[in-house]
Amino acid sequence: MKKIVLFLFVLIGVCSAQKHTFTLSPDNFLLDGKPFQIISGELHPARIPKEYWRHRIQMAKAMGCNTIAVYIFWNYHELSPDKFDFKSENRDIAQFIKIAQEENMWVLFRPGPYVCAEWDFGGLPPYLLKIPDIKVRCIDPRYMKAVENYLTHISKIIKPLLITNGGPILMVQIENEYGSYGNDKNYLEELRKIWLKNGIDVPFYTADGPTPYMLEAGNIDGAAIGLDSGSNEKDFEQAKKRNPNVPSFSSETYPGWFTPWGGNWGRADTASLFKEIKFLLENNKSFNLYVVHGGTNFGFTAGANSGNKPFEPDITSYDYDAPINEQGLPTPKYFALRNLISKYVKNISNLPKPVPSIEIPEIKMQLFSSVWNNLPQPKQVVQPKPMEMFDQYEGFILYKTKLIGHKSGKLTITDLHDYATIFLNGKYIGKLDRREGEKIIDLPKSDVKDPVLEIFVEAMGRINYGQNLIDRKGITDRVTLNGMTLMNWEVCNLPFDTKYIQSVKQSNISRDRRGFFFKGTFDLNEIADTYIDMSNYKKGVVYINRKNLGRYWDIGPQKRLYCPAPWLKKGKNEIIIFDLIEAEAKPVIGVKTLE
Repeated sequence: MKKIVLFLFVLIGVCSAQKHTFTLSPDNFLLDGKPFQIISGELHPARIPKEYWRHRIQMAKAMGCNTIAVYIFWNYHELSPDKFDFKSENRDIAQFIKIAQEENMWVLFRPGPYVCAEWDFGGLPPYLLKIPDIKVRCIDPRYMKAVENYLTHISKIIKPLLITNGGPILMVQIENEYGSYGNDKNYLEELRKIWLKNGIDVPFYTADGPTPYMLEAGNIDGAAIGLDSGSNEKDFEQAKKRNPNVPSFSSETYPGWFTPWGGNWGRADTASLFKEIKFLLENNKSFNLYVVHGGTNFGFTAGANSGNKPFEPDITSYDYDAPINEQGLPTPKYFALRNLISKYVKNISNLPKPVPSIEIPEIKMQLFSSVWNNLPQPKQVVQPKPMEMFDQYEGFILYKTKLIGHKSGKLTITDLHDYATIFLNGKYIGKLDRREGEKIIDLPKSDVKDPVLEIFVEAMGRINYGQNLIDRKGITDRVTLNGMTLMNWEVCNLPFDTKYIQSVKQSNISRDRRGFFFKGTFDLNEIADTYIDMSNYKKGVVYINRKNLGRYWDIGPQKRLYCPAPWLKKGKNEIIIFDLIEAEAKPVIGVKTLE
């Protein structure tokens, strides 16, 4: 009887939910026929532990936001062809949107298929890279077949959550900053047709830089115009020139910026930010803060850029110098923005209770095993192939061959993606780093008749922006020694996923052959957020209770990895560190802050 009563209560609640309308006029977004100013904060469910989704939404609301913008990463939900996951870990996007509605927040839905976002491959699934001549973000039929399958699946999830069906989703974005990449308007129109065919009947919008050529190439007729960013009246005038019949808004106003490995922490010009926000508020312009809270690139999800250097991989933290920091706490920027917005918005809600954090005393680590004692069965190939050709999409890959003819000299890898440690007869020779443009290393002479060369390659994250999106991992072409192409290789695929980490066995270790697993345990009487300080180690990955916290690297600037409380447990906890270079077991600690 209780179940029947509960069902009727839920049914009555759904049926009695107030229906709204959301439409476009030449100058305004119209909610129930009246001008509506969108004040949005961007959050990415994949970068936030699901246990904290509501807290982060409440934090955005307490800063004065009335809307949440949501990037969806295609490759986070379709890990291999036609195998979709919208439930495990942080993937239940329907639940995230429902929580936003429960908190009386509207939603801007940003599903790509391409999103950029400093996320691996800009959200595109790397299985596409198994097709040698694939073209993305255009009418390539092989790409479009995968796109339509993805959009069809996601349409089923969001259709009940559209404002036309009583949900919170106001608009759906088509592609992302397409005018910075290409000009295939047929492609953009085809995306819209797929959405419409699947019953997605809310307004659409595009997002592009506020320049004539970007807006012409990236916007389609009838779609609202997002400006990345809309900072002043001239930017909005450009949008009017593109299409005077639809409203425009600042779809990405930047309170912070991302950070690459080896660079400085991304910091935004606060004076410019507040000038922009004040302009938008005073002129009743809608806007979206990208991002109000960044979160974390857990595991191997961080992307890379190709800008000042050919390859610039992003750090694990996506703190982004955002108003709400990586751990979900308000920053001085948060309070300043809240104070500014409160001058234009009444009855801003109170802040939710802060998420607690703890320090963890020194954790003793032990040298546990070596990757060389935990290799899978090798595959035989004539020449090296990138990892995607083996249906591997992240982690590490090993290439091994016997040297015939030349035994020493100039070893050249064409092209290395991304970081390699080189071994000759089981001894570490050195490293090559794509980030520094390194391709050549000297192989010394040895007294071994048939020297064995091993190249251990780490994939650091695929390029997510610009013209170099096709970014396969591993050795993408060939290896030569003094100009001679080396043939006949053994390849070991090492995705370093949960299954592999669980399979690692303790072993005897040769100190010459770097690539070590360190293991430690620690007891907790209480659980709370913490940061694992990796200052004592060189380069690698950290796992807490088999959860991949992400990459660390001593070139910085990030030295501490965020570990959310839900990944810890009272009592005994396990930490596993895999380091490419470090050979000595050193302790680690847990601290309360990123810096």
